[in-house]
Amino acid sequence: MVATVKTQYFRIFHRLTLLFVPGLLTFFTSLTLVSCTKENPKIEIQSSANDVLNTKTSKIKTKVLRIGYQQAGDLVRVTKVLEKRLEPLGIKVTWAQFVQGPQLMEAMNVGKIDLGSVGETPPIFAQAAGAQIVYVVGSRRTENTGKGSAIAVPENSSIKSVKDIKGQKVVFQKASAGHYFILRALEDAGLKYSDIKATSIPNVEASAAFLQGKIPVWVTGDPYLAIAEKAGKARIIKTAQGLDSPGGYYIGAKQFAIDNPELLQIVIEEIDKIQRWAEAHPQETAKLIAPYQKLPLDVMDLVISRRSYGLRAISPELIKEQQRIADYFYKNGLLPKPLNVQEAMLSPEQYAAITPPTISQK
Repeated sequence: MVATVKTQYFRIFHRLTLLFVPGLLTFFTSLTLVSCTKENPKIEIQSSANDVLNTKTSKIKTKVLRIGYQQAGDLVRVTKVLEKRLEPLGIKVTWAQFVQGPQLMEAMNVGKIDLGSVGETPPIFAQAAGAQIVYVVGSRRTENTGKGSAIAVPENSSIKSVKDIKGQKVVFQKASAGHYFILRALEDAGLKYSDIKATSIPNVEASAAFLQGKIPVWVTGDPYLAIAEKAGKARIIKTAQGLDSPGGYYIGAKQFAIDNPELLQIVIEEIDKIQRWAEAHPQETAKLIAPYQKLPLDVMDLVISRRSYGLRAISPELIKEQQRIADYFYKNGLLPKPLNVQEAMLSPEQYAAITPPTISQK
């Protein structure tokens, strides 16, 4: 039974990848060409004591760090902070783009990437399907958390609230953060999952259909949400702000994380530094990312204005929060059996080895 469930999960993800990714190859290639030709502006970020690792003999076991990122883009990739830090250690950084978190998790499960950033939901479904993964570090929650995710309807829709979506086709990527969001929103409105016609389509594919008025209810996030808003095509009926989610994570392949604690400490430190810089410099950040995203600056400004930045350490409290999400999916019949997220965690000693002292606990 378990083997069948595992196979079903990854067959679903594989079919989604085969369906949507080939049509995006030209788009992804254009992004790659842009990233290779544009110069990165100078970003001054104060170096830390850990920079001395660059000149010391490294115990890192890999020569290549393979990172997955989603269609929304990645500030770390654009600014090349990891490449600059790791080159003196003889470590190359490669990047792979995925339409959403579930597809990224599938790639990690089959050994294509070592590290990637996703919401709270994809690692739960990946673990349930048998993926050998670990939670590396969490995302810091701020007052902006959830602002960039929403349940949206066309501007002229008669739907005014979540209660009105009963019986409607609701589009979102299953096993993504939007999956948990819609479940909670339905519960708050006194509705059940069975009250909607849930349809799984990745954001990158659903975006055009929604802009054409072909999707009545869309659970999505930035930059697609911002694009639809700026085009005057979307009306938000509920955002994920205030949602009882622990937020996103950087997830790692389990053996990779165990073998390379020194590398992960460097990576976590650099990601947190560039994100804190972005938090303090929103206009500069928007100008940095907009060309890579091929988005108008006003759209990018909106995206940046409601992002949360910074990382938070994996702690017993955070593990408890993530376990609650897994239990919620099981309670709603979306997992075949209870899931123990602790099995996808490192030991306290291992977290101490990979977590820089500058990383917040909250």
